[in-house]
Amino acid sequence: METMKVLKDHGIKVTKPRVAIYEILEQELQGIEAEKIYHRALEAKLSLNLSTVYRTLEIFEEKGLIIKYDLGEKKYVFSLVRHGHHHQVECDSCHKVIDLDCPMKQIEDLISRETGFHLTEHHLELKGICKDCLDTPKKQVP
Repeated sequence: METMKVLKDHGIKVTKPRVAIYEILEQELQGIEAEKIYHRALEAKLSLNLSTVYRTLEIFEEKGLIIKYDLGEKKYVFSLVRHGHHHQVECDSCHKVIDLDCPMKQIEDLISRETGFHLTEHHLELKGICKDCLDTPKKQVP
């Protein structure tokens, strides 16, 4: 099983909850909250505590398997580190987070060609309103 190999390769003890949590993260194409991971594990008939989910996420983050994104107001989502550099766009309304391939490669190449300057890192923050929130009629305040 690929998941067990990934965990072993990162020096993480393989347990049923850790395998399940990793596989839940692997299925998500956008950031996911710890509570949602917990509920999905329960739906899969896995017996674990929410504290186990948080501890496992901490281990995964320490080992570089996931990235923890701070949405503010003590809300966090977790996303599996996938091959290649990527960014995320966050909805201002519902805080859904979606992974995007990095659009900066072409800009980095242009900067290098035109200036000879080699970028060693960059930071890109994208926010907006997701399609679901745009399609939802605004609630009227009485």
